[in-house]
Amino acid sequence: MSLKHILLGLLREPASGYDLKAILDNGIGHFWAAELSQVYPSLRRLEKQKLLRSRRAASKRGPGRNLYEITATGRKELAAWLRNEPQFGDMRHTFLAQIYLMDELSDLPHTLRFLEQLHTRWAARLEAMKNKEKEWSQRDPGFPDGLSLAAFHQHLTLRMGEHAHQGWLTWCEESMRRVRARMRKENRNGKPISVAAVGARGRRRSRADIVLDSGNRSQRR
Repeated sequence: MSLKHILLGLLREPASGYDLKAILDNGIGHFWAAELSQVYPSLRRLEKQKLLRSRRAASKRGPGRNLYEITATGRKELAAWLRNEPQFGDMRHTFLAQIYLMDELSDLPHTLRFLEQLHTRWAARLEAMKNKEKEWSQRDPGFPDGLSLAAFHQHLTLRMGEHAHQGWLTWCEESMRRVRARMRKENRNGKPISVAAVGARGRRRSRADIVLDSGNRSQRR
């Protein structure tokens, strides 16, 4: 996914970088995030490429601000991107990398607390999206399938956000059940089983070996 094209698409009417950041946070935050430090350089690059133009405008608060608007060339660029096949970016979830490496701590109670924190955060986000949808349904008599074409497509992405967060919550709840069950088993046995196997030289098997072994078993099947 491209911040460049998202900014072009959000410029349906002139807006400042600050306005665009507010839309990113409040309108599409359930699937895309960007900082002002990314927004303003992107806007300058788009202007150099003549995909948008800017003008100075007075502000009710403080000094004037730059308002950006999409050009005809920018609309062609946006339309070409929208007509392209679905775009997928690399998935990078830092919390999953933390969990993947968490055996380093040999501390299942910490793993459980970590998962509980994730669950709390996702539950709050899901509730916020559902509240937004509820307010939307009360405000717009055409909700959901009689919405304007723009709002209809926006609602499709909101529903994706709800389904995605519900999926994360389901995974989190399953993971917490598994961690608790393993903790109970360790307590019954009187010794931890979360520590990785120790080799002849007193070192753990490398994670690469574990992944490679798993892949080899899958291929043998």
